[in-house]
Amino acid sequence: MSVPRARMLDLMKAQCQVFATIYNPEGTRMGNKILRQRLKGPAVAAYYPRKTATIKDVKQGFGPVLTTWDEQEEDRLEYIEELKQRGKSAPKKKKGPPVQTRRRK
Repeated sequence: MSVPRARMLDLMKAQCQVFATIYNPEGTRMGNKILRQRLKGPAVAAYYPRKTATIKDVKQGFGPVLTTWDEQEEDRLEYIEELKQRGKSAPKKKKGPPVQTRRRK
């Protein structure tokens, strides 16, 4: 003996009210499964270590008022100077507007 569809829908509606779920008789995709999941943002943020202040950050914050010594920056500048002496550095940037040349016909 089969139960009429209207009665089954009424039963499903009452079940959804009791258990606090979404009434969806057509079975359409609504994304509720995804929306019920816990947020992943805090877990991802906790995976990476907190950023600590560097000498570069202190220099940016205080400017020329505070004199600091950044050994890594000094090493980098020294390395670039060595490359320039050997002719292996990056080419110089052009200054001024680009020069337009005339085309021959």
